[in-house]
Amino acid sequence: MIPYAEMGYWKPDYEPKDTDVLCAFRVTPQPGVPPEEAGAAVAGESSTATWTVVWTDRLTAYEHYQAKCFKVDPVPNNPEQYIAWIAYDLDLFEEGSIANLTSSIIGNVFGFKALKALRLEDMRIPSQYVKTFQGPAHGIVMEREYLNKFGRPLLGATTKPKLGLSARNYGRVVYEALRGGLDFTKDDENINSQPFMRWRDRYLFVMEAVNRAQAATGEIKGHYLNVTAATMEDMYERANFAKELGSVIIMIDLTVGYTAIQSMAKWARANGVILHLHRAGHGTYTRQKAHGVSFRVIAKWMRLAGVDHIHAGTVVGKLEGDPHATAGYYDTCRLGSIKADPVKGLYFDQEWASMPGVMPVASGASTPARCTSCCTISARTWCCNSVAAPSVTRWASPPAPKPTGLRSRR
Repeated sequence: MIPYAEMGYWKPDYEPKDTDVLCAFRVTPQPGVPPEEAGAAVAGESSTATWTVVWTDRLTAYEHYQAKCFKVDPVPNNPEQYIAWIAYDLDLFEEGSIANLTSSIIGNVFGFKALKALRLEDMRIPSQYVKTFQGPAHGIVMEREYLNKFGRPLLGATTKPKLGLSARNYGRVVYEALRGGLDFTKDDENINSQPFMRWRDRYLFVMEAVNRAQAATGEIKGHYLNVTAATMEDMYERANFAKELGSVIIMIDLTVGYTAIQSMAKWARANGVILHLHRAGHGTYTRQKAHGVSFRVIAKWMRLAGVDHIHAGTVVGKLEGDPHATAGYYDTCRLGSIKADPVKGLYFDQEWASMPGVMPVASGASTPARCTSCCTISARTWCCNSVAAPSVTRWASPPAPKPTGLRSRR
């Protein structure tokens, strides 16, 4: 077996091009494997290499398509780990396809024998590639214009208990929460269409509650109706019904897959409905510090895919989260131009080429008292999703209606 470094995947003199996709991998080599060989192996297996040289290599412009590991840096205070910097030519990727991008970058390498562990820490996606994606269907600015709410975080809550309520009682919780002052309520990730509450019944009672709360408060309200289902046909059916009922927002889970997410983002853009993404399942590959994929990378992929909202973590509550890393996630979602910042875990500058931002959502026991911690990360541009809010607002007095009548954007 020929070492990957000798096959041309280790190029310490390579100068990355502006059009290259750049990746920073945290590699933990097996004993006896040099870090340069480990980095070269990742570059090779995520681009053109196999375990040996084959004669068909001569039928291509081989060096052009090779990914190149051009730098390996030791991780401070951790002698087993290194950061491998790898460049991929833009021609290696299909335009506008998250499925192809991820199949290439993370397809085979995470089970590679030469490595104890591997983690994709960050990516630099060139603006030339960014422009091949749709991006968020609406973005932060347009969402605020839809809702006519400016200068403050949006306030939301997840309906609890998330399983077991009938559709009628579910709607009662939604009404009390929205009447009490929230902008949004939402389905949880595993509310789809179970025997105790079928999706059509839930949608009807929820939208009745939303409309009543709008009439009582004079404000535009919304509920994230989860359209996640077994097939795309089912998801489109549920999304279309939500639109017919006048919902301003729908929701999908990360577990539906990248192609389904892009498909629903395309539908949301065509139908004028905000798209919320629940990051269900992300912890299976984002939480481990030495292996998997960082959430900042997932956030970049989802911004390209075209969601308007995404759960981006919080520095308080029941879910794990580092304040500096979480600030980096929020910047990745919101900003149009991002500078590398090692403190926030941002390895690269990132230009979004005028692509709209994604509204980061703080959730996971984010009670109103804890929301001040998120304000230190992002003063106004975020959505606080507090699971405690429905019970807190159950007996709240509704705000006085505004003198002007509510005009639905539909």
